[in-house]
Amino acid sequence: MAFLVPLAAVVALAGTIYLPYYALAPGPARAVQPLIRFEGPTRYESEGSFVLTSVRFDRLTAFGVLSAWLDPDRDVVPRSALFAPGETAEEEAERTTSQMDQSKLDAAYVVLRELTGYPKEHGDGVLVQSVVDGCAADGELFPGDLIHAVDGKEVETVRQARLAIEAVPSGSGLTFRVTVDGEPETVRLLREPCGGAEEPLVGVSLINSFPFDVRISSGEIGGPSAGLVWALGLYDLLTPGDLTRGRTIAGTGQLFTDGTVHPVGSVDEKVLAAAEAGAAVLLVPEGNFDQARELGDRGLELVPVATFEEALAYLEGAG
Repeated sequence: MAFLVPLAAVVALAGTIYLPYYALAPGPARAVQPLIRFEGPTRYESEGSFVLTSVRFDRLTAFGVLSAWLDPDRDVVPRSALFAPGETAEEEAERTTSQMDQSKLDAAYVVLRELTGYPKEHGDGVLVQSVVDGCAADGELFPGDLIHAVDGKEVETVRQARLAIEAVPSGSGLTFRVTVDGEPETVRLLREPCGGAEEPLVGVSLINSFPFDVRISSGEIGGPSAGLVWALGLYDLLTPGDLTRGRTIAGTGQLFTDGTVHPVGSVDEKVLAAAEAGAAVLLVPEGNFDQARELGDRGLELVPVATFEEALAYLEGAG
């Protein structure tokens, strides 16, 4: 009987103490076009839908690890696969939200360059595209913030903003007048060597503002991998015709401003999420295609793409 007490305690602990392991599972697949808003151009709705795929991750107890290992639709990964060293859950959420915000900007950049005179033709101010970890802008400026002036000098182009920043000596501070979510703010940053660079920086990457207002809502989903499908959804809304042809088209892939599509993580879970959403097609980065194909027939046509243009060519029937 005395042996039963420690055993019961071990069983209780196995179900309540969390280990540094997480289970990855398919997350929600969401239609992107209802989340995209813009002002000015005509909006052409699609009969079908473009959906982004996502991944859910859950912290595990010892019992949870065992249960996840036995589930063919879940993968067990160490905490280090999801979090940077020393990163808290709150910091991870902020990082992945910034990655998602950058993916929206990059998607709009690619589409507007394709369809308009952008970036030569642009709106007022310049947009923050990304920030460098460990530099002054980290935690002070965020993707999507609109910069109107640097140290009192109005800026309308990336070149003007760079010249205004570079005019400030190393070790000196400079002031940014910005709009954040429609509200005016003033941010003061120090220009100094950072992020492994020897030259002084504030640590911000900029792009010209868009010629018309584009807003994309992503909710609680984070990470960089929705860039390709944001771009396809926006492109279809801005152009006559219907790239979906009434189908549900799922996609994943990090889209860079040069139009290239880069591999992403957790492809297995994204294939399953697309299948659960009833997608007819899943567009995947070329670098993820072999891994996605290993899951076998899930009722999906898997289409590898290396660029935004290749994705368009396939959907237009030329690929």
